[in-house]
Amino acid sequence: MKRIKVESFLEVYPSLGELPEAISSLMEAAIEARDKAYAPYSKFNVGAAILLDNGEVISGSNQENAAYPSGLCAERTAIYYAGAKYPNAQMLAMAITAAAKDKPTITPIPPCGSCRQAIAEYEIKQKKAISLYFMGKSGEVMKSDSLENLLPFLFTSEYL
Repeated sequence: MKRIKVESFLEVYPSLGELPEAISSLMEAAIEARDKAYAPYSKFNVGAAILLDNGEVISGSNQENAAYPSGLCAERTAIYYAGAKYPNAQMLAMAITAAAKDKPTITPIPPCGSCRQAIAEYEIKQKKAISLYFMGKSGEVMKSDSLENLLPFLFTSEYL
């Protein structure tokens, strides 16, 4: 047996106001999307916004359904729409924000496992990392230079 060590490095910004201007605007678009979420069951609203290399910003929010798991997370709503509408555009950055209706969400909330896999697919497709910024309703914002920091052993088409 051998043992390996896997490390990830993330940047932490104390607040939304500390982000670079372009990323702050992207996070504001994610907040607007979060406010449009349809989450009557979980009461957990999530918004995501993606900056494309053509200057477009694509946003999405979580959309729930009583027939679980028929709903879709905000990150996948945004990334699939970006991929469908602008199939040749590169995704540069994604901003994600989440807020629970009945408790404070002040710590950064990363994408779920399914969303991580979807984001990984687009990083692989475009052969370029997507910077990820994520936060709760308020408080610190974390930045990962690549999805691979959050999901170090990617499942890719190489295994198929």
